[in-house]
Amino acid sequence: MADYQRISHGFDPVFDERSRVLVLGSFPSVLSRENSFYYGNPRNRFWQVMAAVLGEGAPADGDIAAKRALLLRHGVALWDVIESCDVRGSSDASIRNVVPADVARITGAAPIGAVLCNGATAGRLYRRWLEPVTGMPAEVLPSTSPANAAWSLPRLTERWRAVLLAALGSGDAR
Repeated sequence: MADYQRISHGFDPVFDERSRVLVLGSFPSVLSRENSFYYGNPRNRFWQVMAAVLGEGAPADGDIAAKRALLLRHGVALWDVIESCDVRGSSDASIRNVVPADVARITGAAPIGAVLCNGATAGRLYRRWLEPVTGMPAEVLPSTSPANAAWSLPRLTERWRAVLLAALGSGDAR
């Protein structure tokens, strides 16, 4: 197994003044860090799920502008709970020495009404580090990671659809 490395997040959150829902992961994977954007592993189902839930086609793997635009069109902000940490490769289980993200950067600029966490690790870290800052409980959704093989793409999409559209006020239901 790889040795621990001290890693900083490396890229900015996605949000604007119209963002109403904040989706948080834990920390970028090795592939995401290499691609300088969220969910850069093509096996991660995040972008497929988001596109299906929001009623659009999935952006191409390397098309960061299209991915960013997809979220912003629908009032979705995206970031991670952790700004920097010690980690082995992409393993959430190995995360230690956490420096949490400055979530006020988003909550102070956008009318965030709901926080959704992509997976149990993001949920646990959010409750520990960021919920005391935001004062908002988070809904923890099943991880879109390929490691979460227990959840099929259709099942993931339906669960995310129910929660995300409710959080957005169902205005984006298609």
